[in-house]
Amino acid sequence: MLFNSIQYFIFLPIVAILYFILPFRFRWFWLLLSSFYFYMAWRAEYAVLMVAAVLINYTAGIMISRSEKKGLKKFYMLFGVCASFLILFVFKYFNFINALIASLFARFGFDFPVFSHSLLLPVGISFYTFQTLSYTIDVYRGREKTEKHLGVFALYVTFFPQLVAGPIERSTNLLPQFFRKNNFDLQRCLDGGKLILWGLFKKIVIADRLAVLVNTVFNNTSDYSGFQFVTAIVFFAFQIYCDFSGYSDIAIGTAQIMGYKLMDNFNRPYFSKSISEFWKRWHISLSTWFRDYLYIPLGGSRVSVPKWYFNLFFTFLVSGIWHGANTTFVIWGALNGFYMVAETFLSKRVRSFELRHKLTKHKTLLNATKITFTFFLVLFAWIFFRANTLSDAFYVISKIPHDFKRTFAEIVSLDESAMKKMGMERIDFVISIAVIIFMEGVHLLQRHRGIRTMLKEKPAVLRYAVYAIFIFGLIVFGTYINPASFIYFQF
Repeated sequence: MLFNSIQYFIFLPIVAILYFILPFRFRWFWLLLSSFYFYMAWRAEYAVLMVAAVLINYTAGIMISRSEKKGLKKFYMLFGVCASFLILFVFKYFNFINALIASLFARFGFDFPVFSHSLLLPVGISFYTFQTLSYTIDVYRGREKTEKHLGVFALYVTFFPQLVAGPIERSTNLLPQFFRKNNFDLQRCLDGGKLILWGLFKKIVIADRLAVLVNTVFNNTSDYSGFQFVTAIVFFAFQIYCDFSGYSDIAIGTAQIMGYKLMDNFNRPYFSKSISEFWKRWHISLSTWFRDYLYIPLGGSRVSVPKWYFNLFFTFLVSGIWHGANTTFVIWGALNGFYMVAETFLSKRVRSFELRHKLTKHKTLLNATKITFTFFLVLFAWIFFRANTLSDAFYVISKIPHDFKRTFAEIVSLDESAMKKMGMERIDFVISIAVIIFMEGVHLLQRHRGIRTMLKEKPAVLRYAVYAIFIFGLIVFGTYINPASFIYFQF
């Protein structure tokens, strides 16, 4: 069931209304039942894997709390972690690793029997696996009490707003909320509804519109060159942001309607002045997960400089692998790891250069330069993330300089044939640019506080005029034929 489908907007009011009607003691069961229905709307049989993840980590948590010896506690923690990763490996990485081994054997003239399966990747498996792992590890570390209520623990794992694409919630934040009674609050519901509308705007007005050009170019790379690729790369940067942050907004807004607080997952990432800042603003729940459960346990920055650089690089490499079983994601993760290492190595030197040449006196220009440079680095990395194959990615990079002047002139002049060649009408291209500028303008307004808060302070007539115009724009400019799935569902 997609967030941008009619089915979901029938499903959500039914769930919310019955949630507030039911006595508090039955609400967890209703939400659990609703969450399983939501998930099983894709493929019912894969709910078995979710049940397995629940039982494995619930059992691990119980056994950790009952064990008095540290060695036993560690054993049960490792049992939960390894069993969870085994399921993830079989369904997401088995065929990929098999193919890599086969190609390695072939290089040395040996045959390797490739045992592959045709199982589809279960929706959201990477997200709920990491969510259950954080619980088990936190229980082992003594940061979280063992949850003895199996049903509530299952709800923590399967809570439908953030089940299939996050945010990846920590048990310390979400679990206690299921024991708190939430009364109906009209203002809270309206605030949640506004966030859902904003998420839908980013998804169906911006992301799905940009996807037309992006998919046309990246699925037929041999037909394009020069500024056509630059346009597709920039469009993809905003497509993936609007697609994923739109999902997060809808998830957070949905949870807010029923009184639950999910963590923010994005914070104006394309205004970042460095790569490290970008990763504090992009997919925050995953970035902090890798920080807390991989980077810091490896030693973080509290080690020798070479080991520190390794920790940074390795963490981002694993992050790339998490995103998908494809060499393109491996390179994307490694590239971001290289960015982080280079930035760490150069940071003091760059700061010294700024002070020596008194560049800090021109703070606005300096910040704009940093934002632009960071954006270009992120754009380059997105090429590997979006390309269908590694050879496609390198082809795109090699062809950007070719015919650049001609293709730049065609696109800037809105040449109709050039637009159609990339799969987009001229008017849709103009709308695409306009809605990106509009969104970033809203982000600029939200530098210090949310737009919803600011609107509350305005007269009612102005507020409702803004809401009406926004809904009108959503209806007129949205893409509603064959609702597109969210990009991060594949991870």
